[in-house]
Amino acid sequence: MTSANDARPLSDLSPEELRSLAATQREAHAAQAAKGVTLDVTRGKPSAAQLDLADEMLSLPRSTKDRAGTDVRNYGGLTGLAELREIFAELLAVETEQLVAGGNSSLTMMREVLVDLLLFGGIDSPRPWSQEDKVTFICPVPGYDRHFGLLEDLGIEMVTVPMREDGPDAEEVARLAASDPSIKGMWIVPTHANPTGATCSREVASRLASMETAAPDFKIFWDNAYALHHLSADETKSADILSLASVAGHPHRAVLFASTSKITWAGAGVAFLASSVEQVSWYLAHLGKGSIGPDKVNQQRHVEFFGDAEGVRAHMRKHAEIIAPKFAEVDRVLTEHLGGRGVATWNTPVGGYFVNLDVLPGTASRVVALAKEAGLSLTPAGASFPYGDDPEDTNIRLAPTMPPMEELTEAMETVATCVLLAAAEQLIDAPA
Repeated sequence: MTSANDARPLSDLSPEELRSLAATQREAHAAQAAKGVTLDVTRGKPSAAQLDLADEMLSLPRSTKDRAGTDVRNYGGLTGLAELREIFAELLAVETEQLVAGGNSSLTMMREVLVDLLLFGGIDSPRPWSQEDKVTFICPVPGYDRHFGLLEDLGIEMVTVPMREDGPDAEEVARLAASDPSIKGMWIVPTHANPTGATCSREVASRLASMETAAPDFKIFWDNAYALHHLSADETKSADILSLASVAGHPHRAVLFASTSKITWAGAGVAFLASSVEQVSWYLAHLGKGSIGPDKVNQQRHVEFFGDAEGVRAHMRKHAEIIAPKFAEVDRVLTEHLGGRGVATWNTPVGGYFVNLDVLPGTASRVVALAKEAGLSLTPAGASFPYGDDPEDTNIRLAPTMPPMEELTEAMETVATCVLLAAAEQLIDAPA
């Protein structure tokens, strides 16, 4: 849809050349809109081909008894099946006794922990968080919009820090946490982060685990959603935040979350929570007032489907075979049409579910609006920032996993057209 013949930066073009480029892109944009197609790269959903990988589970479980002989169809077992916890304890580098296997949503577990902290306080809290004058969380940005929406819904304020290639700006996190007792915690997606693809280094994780905080009950919500989601055989290892926090003398600081939502079935997976043994007991004590146990039949089918931790790793390699070419196609199209133009940068992730696209400051909202006119749904500009407010209006999250390849190619060509058009418009209107 865009010409790759002239790869000069747009800033080097004359006013006449900019107007000619804008006209060309408007024609391409109009042609795409005239097709009347609907394209969508908004959410990081598994494709049908990925979901098909787990279809054997439709015939599972074969046994209704767990290893101890307990009937999984009955009540009880609040911590989840021991066999499944053992498999994922190995994968997540935690002890089995520190791990809870729950329902299908780790986001639900995050909300439960936050609500319990607000209503009751933690095991290291002087009072329930709701009795504080205010509660604030540190949010690395760009970050996960559902994290921010959850905090906003609960009335928890947010302050941002930059997300870097090795994790959040640890020194800025430490400065903020030490200076303000209302800062009770922080979010982090530590491995193949949403949306930047960054992985928190052991050094950054150690700094977060050991830093002094004004709040005695400061929590790190370690959402390791993409711990196993690698795009090649070179697997990125997650930092062991629970051990680092324990060694630093803050054993209750970190709460780890993960799930099989993008491993087996997004709507019928298993979520996990891990922390210190004492904090897990605190969580279960409150959970037990409103639950008589998770879906152990579903957990049993996962145990039978995977067998062991290596079974999970082998399954994830099949996922990589499906989605790695899609990430390569995103990079190919964006490089072909936007490379050298000086109007966009993007990452080439080695895992996770997203490509992080930064366009000229002040044009992200225009790009998203142009894409919508052309039949392409993008995540709203600013979604990767608290309250939907990207102060520079520059960030757009791309989710390439769900569309078929031919639709993905068309979507990325449309993105390139919209980026070039928005950039040309801005530069034409800029003061001389």
